[in-house]
Amino acid sequence: MLWSNFLHIYQPANQIPEILERVTSECYWPLVKSLLDNSKARITLNINAALTERLAKKVVDGLKTVASRGQIEFTDSAKYHTLLPFLPEKEIERQVRLNRETNRRLLGESYCPKGFFPPEMAYSPKIIPVLTKLGYEWLIIDEIAFNGKLNQINKNTIYKIKGTSLKVFFRERGPSNLIMSAMVRREKDLKYYLKEEYGKKDYMVTGMDGETFGHHRPGLQTLLTELLVSKEFDHLFFSELPTQFKAEEEVLPVVSTWASSQKDIEDGRQFISWNDPANEIHKMQWELFNMALKVENPDRELLDKGLASDQFFWASAKPWWSLEEIERGAWNLLEVIKNDKAYDLYLKILATAFSWQRTGRIRELSHQMKEEARIPFNDKTRHEPWIYKAFLDLMKNLEEKAAQKANYEEAILWRDAIWKLETKNDIFDAVHAVDLLRRQVPDTKIREVLDQYTAEYKKIVSGQPEQRSI
Repeated sequence: MLWSNFLHIYQPANQIPEILERVTSECYWPLVKSLLDNSKARITLNINAALTERLAKKVVDGLKTVASRGQIEFTDSAKYHTLLPFLPEKEIERQVRLNRETNRRLLGESYCPKGFFPPEMAYSPKIIPVLTKLGYEWLIIDEIAFNGKLNQINKNTIYKIKGTSLKVFFRERGPSNLIMSAMVRREKDLKYYLKEEYGKKDYMVTGMDGETFGHHRPGLQTLLTELLVSKEFDHLFFSELPTQFKAEEEVLPVVSTWASSQKDIEDGRQFISWNDPANEIHKMQWELFNMALKVENPDRELLDKGLASDQFFWASAKPWWSLEEIERGAWNLLEVIKNDKAYDLYLKILATAFSWQRTGRIRELSHQMKEEARIPFNDKTRHEPWIYKAFLDLMKNLEEKAAQKANYEEAILWRDAIWKLETKNDIFDAVHAVDLLRRQVPDTKIREVLDQYTAEYKKIVSGQPEQRSI
């Protein structure tokens, strides 16, 4: 099986130095070191230039070395990690050019990206003219963008944006989230879970936050290294995939992000984590954002930092919340605009944020988010209780087997899934337990129930297994 693996690493331009140092020691340097120590390991990597500027010299030098050895295929992006669909075309181009120029200066001649990663995989047709103008050959977005549903792409077809020569690769949620969730800790476990879906002539595309390995998931860097040097997979850069497949198809992806669910797209709220129509703070933030874009001759550094996606993400309250990030983002934009209307908006944003926190609104919104993803399996099988009992027995058996082979993350997932089913709190973190279980169930009747259950879950589940604080 051919495998193209994409990693994305990013920290805000104004990240607290102590946090950046911690992430570097836990994730960035171990990643670079594993590539230095394993000359056959290859990855496709995005690093937003706002982070490159602040990385320790040994990390940058290490990246330059492994890139010069042909182990890294870089992608371009927007330097300050702004959501491109919300920018005018001229500003999209500026942010992308700035990313390319900064990274080329810091990473050297090996930084010559052919592909593009839109921050948060936030896709809209408006970014395509810029990408074609700047000469990119391909971009990577989430599989939900294919047609608003999951599991729709062919695993041996190369896709192109209709009417252009721009190829598009769709990040597959199943294998990506399987790895990111630490459900597998060994190469053979990953191979086992994938065996029904991929043949030798297929290709797999994964896309993950690099910080998962070592920072969010201590010890998971070991698995990443093992997979990168595995002979069970043929590791290809994205630019190499088109040479392997003759089948080609034109597509018109839908507006989405890598966190969008099918229901989000159907409801027209694809950017809910950054621009929720029901979120008062988001509305004021975007008003301030658009005011800042209209300022003539602005302080570009302040404006660029204010355009980053972080302040919106941390104001979503479903469940991500940070008063500090909300204030910092609003202040940067206020310093660009410098008028009474902007100051009033700044104060209203802060007052609303403090009010939400004081009154318990944050807890309420977080609870609402969890309720949306609740599908009580017990209720669905009430007419055939034997299915529910068999399901639990199978999960308990898998929990025991996982514990015996010291795969404690997998054992914990089964344990938590059992508890959630028994208490009708069917919200599975990371990879959906039912989707995994159905691969191992021999009974056709049970599989039919699980298929139905999984299909309903996939309409509402986010594309990211977990989104946690830095």
